[in-house]
Amino acid sequence: MKIVTVPERIQALREQMQAHGLSAWLVYTADPHLSEYLPEHWSQREYLSGFSGSAGLLAVTQNEAALWTDSRYWVQAEAQLQGADIRLMKLGAKGVPGVEEWIIRQLSPGEVVGVNGMALSVAQALQLEQRFAEAELEMRVDVELLDAFWVDRPPLPQAPIYEHEERFAGLPRSEKIAQVRQAMRDAGAQRHLISSLDDIAWLLNLRGSDVDYNPVFLSHLLLTEDRVYLFVDEQKLSSELKELLLQDGVVLMPYESVQSTLAEHLQDASLSLLIDPARTAWAIAKPYTEVAILALNPSQRFKAQKNAKEIVHIRHAMEKDGAALCEFFAEFERRLQSGEKLSELDVDKLITAARARQPDFISPSFATIAGFNANGALPHYRALPESYAMLEGEGLLLIDSGGQYLDGTTDITRVVPIGTITAAHKKDFTLVLKAMVNLSMAVFPVNEPGANLDAIARLPLWQHGLDFGHGTGHGVGYFLNVHEGPQSISHYGYGRPNTEMKEGMVTSNEPGLYRTGQWGVRIENLVLNQMAFNTEFGEFLRFETLTLCPIDTRCIDLSLMTEAERAWLNGYHAEVRERLSPYVAGEAKEWLLKRTKAI
Repeated sequence: MKIVTVPERIQALREQMQAHGLSAWLVYTADPHLSEYLPEHWSQREYLSGFSGSAGLLAVTQNEAALWTDSRYWVQAEAQLQGADIRLMKLGAKGVPGVEEWIIRQLSPGEVVGVNGMALSVAQALQLEQRFAEAELEMRVDVELLDAFWVDRPPLPQAPIYEHEERFAGLPRSEKIAQVRQAMRDAGAQRHLISSLDDIAWLLNLRGSDVDYNPVFLSHLLLTEDRVYLFVDEQKLSSELKELLLQDGVVLMPYESVQSTLAEHLQDASLSLLIDPARTAWAIAKPYTEVAILALNPSQRFKAQKNAKEIVHIRHAMEKDGAALCEFFAEFERRLQSGEKLSELDVDKLITAARARQPDFISPSFATIAGFNANGALPHYRALPESYAMLEGEGLLLIDSGGQYLDGTTDITRVVPIGTITAAHKKDFTLVLKAMVNLSMAVFPVNEPGANLDAIARLPLWQHGLDFGHGTGHGVGYFLNVHEGPQSISHYGYGRPNTEMKEGMVTSNEPGLYRTGQWGVRIENLVLNQMAFNTEFGEFLRFETLTLCPIDTRCIDLSLMTEAERAWLNGYHAEVRERLSPYVAGEAKEWLLKRTKAI
């Protein structure tokens, strides 16, 4: 029988917990690959709670249920948890306990906490085990409770896998495999397990569409000193592609056989296994963690530093994306001015259609965020057919969107005025613009942790007693995930390893300001780490701005901008105009010329 409501699903879960002797159950937003975005088959937290945000953790006991999520989703979660009898825990808010502390308060020594070990990273498991052991609680990771009642669970995706053509790929897969194999040896390992989908796609120059917006495919990979074992549903590959992979030493294995194959390869205790504790599932790695080498996947660093060939392609993708945005904004403004009634949903349709007309476009790189006024104050808002706003009256429209092209991944946020905006709107917009420009002009040492750059962007906001609750920047893949590590620009990640800024990395620059119930402002460009100069004090990097799209000067309070900031914006707009002009014509070109006039 199909269980429809959230309370019914939580009750069914509790019955399974009781049957397995569990006093609490943890549900992470994760799959066996520890992905940020999940196939529907692994959307267990959303199924149980009704909360659809991309980040969150659900904990259920026999008497209580609670969901933790960060400030990006507080308003959304409050709405979606209505009537669910699940308490919202505002992650990071003062006085809110962490999930371990909350469970320890709920349970008594000797009771058992359950969690699906296939959706739990090694790093998370080690932390939980230690914390629960201190409280004399047991942890079980060998059960899956939802199969008993999730009768209409979506199957695993079956999208075809295809080759990222050599004309686009930065290196042949044989060279990438050699790079990672050498790094494996340098770490002292003879085996390397990779479960993160973007690492596998990058390493093998393969792409798929098993996960919405991310051109990846479900798989695991075991690298040995002379073979590459790819655990995948081989029905997704053509016979021609199978042959090409075989020529490069790639052996296809059933997707579900990763654990048994790993056990066979590690019977010899002298063989050492390299695994990334943040990107490997506990259920797969648990038998080997005491002797394994726990370190970042080497491919994380290699793919983060784009090479010269990839950078040329990325610049071209930015030109195509900028041309699409010119066409979108020109049409959008014309239709608004004609009196046509448009909604946030129309923005999504129009912007996706404009990108789809560009060569080598594959899909959006994430779900478009088009938030008018109060909806723009929700950093990860998404308009849905059952809940959206019409673009009526006056205010600010925030549009955060991106595209996946065969030659690059884009991510851009712009804010435009609807009707007549106020001085308060302009002040907020200008302070966020100053923050974005401040970071754009930064020069910093090679290997500087990204967290140390965050304050450069926030300073213009801090000077007015303002701030925002998310990081300033995330890494971006090359026709891969729009969120990519290991680098980030965020003081929330202070002290986190492997966040050093290196030449060739592509990162977002997206400060924001959000006034709950009123409006939101975020301005985002993608930037490339480029060598600036070498002095007696070391090597220094600067940012090249990759994104090409005008920033709406109608929203600026010029009195708040310095001469240096104006010069940067005018220089940026001159480059946008010069590089996009050959790609647009008619009303799109007229719009481009109008919106890039110097201030």
